Amino acid sequence: MSEVGAKALELRAVLEEILPPIREKYKNFDAWEAKMAFQCAVASRGWTAPAWPVEIGGKGLTLEEQLECDAEFSRFDTPQMPAVYGVKNVGPTIAAVGNEDQKKHLKGIIEATELWCQGFSEPDYGSDLGGLRCRADLDGETFVINGQKVWTSIGMHATHCMLLVRTDQSAPKHKGISALLVPLDLPGVSRRPIKQINGHAEFAEMFFEDVRVPKSALLGPMNEGWRVTMTTLEYERSGVITLAGALTGAINDLVKSDAVKTASPVMRDRIMKLYSEGRILNIMGEQVLAEALGKGSSGTASSLIKMVWSQLGRSLSEVRMDLTGMDAVADFYHPVAQSFMGGRSNTIAGGTTEVMKNLIGERALGLPREPK
Repeated sequence: MSEVGAKALELRAVLEEILPPIREKYKNFDAWEAKMAFQCAVASRGWTAPAWPVEIGGKGLTLEEQLECDAEFSRFDTPQMPAVYGVKNVGPTIAAVGNEDQKKHLKGIIEATELWCQGFSEPDYGSDLGGLRCRADLDGETFVINGQKVWTSIGMHATHCMLLVRTDQSAPKHKGISALLVPLDLPGVSRRPIKQINGHAEFAEMFFEDVRVPKSALLGPMNEGWRVTMTTLEYERSGVITLAGALTGAINDLVKSDAVKTASPVMRDRIMKLYSEGRILNIMGEQVLAEALGKGSSGTASSLIKMVWSQLGRSLSEVRMDLTGMDAVADFYHPVAQSFMGGRSNTIAGGTTEVMKNLIGERALGLPREPK
């Protein structure tokens, strides 16, 4: 048996043990309490961040092992772990550019005692991070933060935030930005849930009014937050390969389902189109993997796979809705209806489709920027 198979089987045994009591207690895996129960159970078995190096609390999995273990989480249809943003994005960034004191946060992420969110998007400046206006002014050895963030995932529940702020008001658009590590229980921090069309409130608006944090909260060099941010987004967009694998698995399940047998020729054509595009997505995933392993270097593969994954996921939710018909239309909480209503959000989160197209056009195709 290969080492890859051994790690996946080890995780499978853990999931087979911890999931039944959670399923018994929580009928709705979308509930925050169910997600936290699963997160704590996974953390207690050391599987919060298996891809992290052993010296910072992970299992040191190779990328191949990580993908196989990610497939196990998908196969068991587990709840989403609330620590995902700390594990996939913030934690690796702290490990890459943080100082030794800041790296102590990694233990809290691993043990799920610290839940991290990312304070990036702002009103009028969603994917255009260079235009952010939330500011932090130095007052001696203390930053004083004032501003607003929006569309912050798990913002109502997070304990800490990696916050992007403008620390040099006179600098050009993508300059003068810094990253701060901010506890969210400080005076002056307030939050408001954003209710979505599907009834959930996965995002929050966050407000900072004269919030004071020590200068030691600075992650990376002063006014070099753009570089720090690019590190975070690189982890975020590369991580979409895991989601792409789950999506192609869902398409394969649809192709094998009984619903296809009775579908109209037009619907079967739509499903086969999904299947073909899913196969292409798999090939793109292999390119991202090769790039990460140093065997290839497209430079924009992660942006491309993010764009295709989000559009394909939206198409899948639409096909499922049409196949299910009135059962989903009449039931707001039907899983197919919920998936349909949330299907478009992935074309926005982590960089809108329009931004991804710009990145691909400029960096891969060498197209000129549109003159202003």
